[in-house]
Amino acid sequence: MKAKYIGASDSQVNWGNCDDPRNVLIEGEVYEVEEEDVHTWHTKFSLVGIDGKFNSVCFDRLEERSER
Repeated sequence: MKAKYIGASDSQVNWGNCDDPRNVLIEGEVYEVEEEDVHTWHTKFSLVGIDGKFNSVCFDRLEERSER
């Protein structure tokens, strides 16, 4: 799955002890999600080639187009 980073607030970063993406990711860029770590009240994304686990609310999930 791919996801576009849309930015993060202090509360989104602090929720669930997530890593801070603000100095690591570029707002508006699309990243490949390697793993989704689903918890009761939040989900963390691990991204291909980037250290950390980031709050999923900081991203827009992108639809994957199927090839015909």
